[in-house]
Amino acid sequence: MNPGEIILGGSLLAAIAMALLAGIVSFISPCVLPLVPGYLGFVSGLSNNRKRMVLGAVLFVLGFSAVFVSFGALFGGIGAVVYSSGLDWVQRVLGIFVTLFGLVLIGQFSFMQRTIKMQVSSKLGLIGAPLLGIAFGLGWTPCIGPTLAAVLTLAADAASPARGALLAFVYALGIGLPFIAIAAGFGWATKSVGFVKRHIRGFNIAGGLLLIALGVMLALGVWNGFAAWIQLEVFGYFKLVL
Repeated sequence: MNPGEIILGGSLLAAIAMALLAGIVSFISPCVLPLVPGYLGFVSGLSNNRKRMVLGAVLFVLGFSAVFVSFGALFGGIGAVVYSSGLDWVQRVLGIFVTLFGLVLIGQFSFMQRTIKMQVSSKLGLIGAPLLGIAFGLGWTPCIGPTLAAVLTLAADAASPARGALLAFVYALGIGLPFIAIAAGFGWATKSVGFVKRHIRGFNIAGGLLLIALGVMLALGVWNGFAAWIQLEVFGYFKLVL
């Protein structure tokens, strides 16, 4: 078995899809979406130069991606140790926590909705863009915390540092690609942001329900079977088509 098969084997493809959705849910959350113009203005040095803005956005995304990938690899390694010890009940406990995080995303448990704010000087220009990204990743804002925790749970369940890092990277892409698309000036991206802002409460409820569903499946011990079924049915279909 080659390295690619090791990393993408099993039911990981379904987990990748879930991680991407979690990243998108994080992007459209109330603590990220309204701040997009401010973030883009900061990383571009308040310049209207499109290339500078895109470069700043990419550096910003790389900054928080590095943080998330590190966490993903760490949790994947922890999962490998835990599950090799036969502690399968850990998945069920983590599922309960993911369910609670879904309720947090919907708006419950306000005492859990706290933010660690880290300041980065705007005088640093493009150099400050990845630093702001790192601060963004470490800050764990209220809406990012629940979705990131769910992805890290999936990373632990993957029981592999490489798989955990991959899931965290896909999660980062879910947040980062919309940033880059808006910075690049794509009209569809800007229009989509306007639509999401008008219906942001509904999107957050949907995102919370997604996490609750994931948490319940983990707690009941049926996630792996469901993910394997999804991979067999959906990805198997595309293989036949291609």
